[in-house]
Amino acid sequence: MTPMLSRRRFIRISAAAAGLGALSVGRPVCAEAAPVTWRGTMLGAVAALEIHDEDRRRAERLIALACAEARRLERLFSLYLDDSALVALNRTGVLVDPAAEMVDLLSTSQRYATLTGGLFDVTVQPLWELYARHFARADADPAGPRPAEIEAALARVDSSRLSVSRDRIVMPKGMAVTLNGIAQGYVTDQVVDLLRAHDISHSLVDMGEARAIGSRPDGRPFDVGIADPDSAGHTKTVLPIVDRAVSTSGGYGCQFDSGARFNHLFDPRSGGCAHRYRSVTTVSRSATAADALSTAFSLMPDDQIRSLLRRVDIDRVHLIDAAGKSVELLA
Repeated sequence: MTPMLSRRRFIRISAAAAGLGALSVGRPVCAEAAPVTWRGTMLGAVAALEIHDEDRRRAERLIALACAEARRLERLFSLYLDDSALVALNRTGVLVDPAAEMVDLLSTSQRYATLTGGLFDVTVQPLWELYARHFARADADPAGPRPAEIEAALARVDSSRLSVSRDRIVMPKGMAVTLNGIAQGYVTDQVVDLLRAHDISHSLVDMGEARAIGSRPDGRPFDVGIADPDSAGHTKTVLPIVDRAVSTSGGYGCQFDSGARFNHLFDPRSGGCAHRYRSVTTVSRSATAADALSTAFSLMPDDQIRSLLRRVDIDRVHLIDAAGKSVELLA
């Protein structure tokens, strides 16, 4: 069975918060001028922008500028564009004179690997490829790949073996990188920086992960919904957000088998899949941090998560455990 490639993240901007339609201009949500909004896809995920500005034409130009910047970064980080820099790295094992953003993102990824004791690791792509190949076979063993196959894949997983510098990026033969656990947050942060450089002070940016610039013009927060893991299309709870980013990881985002035993959240220590929580939501000043750490926290007991919060710039974490109980952890 071929795994369903639905979006990895399940942050949904609530209708009350954004009122977004596909590639549409938004409707008024308060007494101020209507925001200019856009909705599409970026890095394989649902993406959206909502800009509040008195000059509507300027806001529309900034939407176009932000989308162009996001597309430029997508051509660096995508696994699914044949001509992306990441695909070239995985194919040849080396990038000479890499883009500054690729160096920055891989260096940041290695820092999160260190902070999480290796639980965040961008070199888990060999595990994804193994599980995808296994379950694509008509006669796939429902117990998953053989232990020897998992061990062979794990031998190629270790982001500390990536050599990252401004001149070149090099990795051992057989290693492969996925940035799906951090790139969406990074692109969101880059778009936020672009809009702030143009003096935008009220906006909601979601390039696969959501981040608010300030509040709504009337002072109300933006509302970001956490999806219900047990009911597709429904919201479990809504978080009011001002100047913060939100990211959610859940194993239900991509399941390889019909029994939901195997998902895309891989444990770099064992080669197994995360089942400790139904979903993990992180809130941070940085969408990059929120993105990477929602992935890593999916593999940690809550006491370990608590001990890391202040060190990794996470304000709070919302967990939905295996029994469906919601737990909030504060920094």
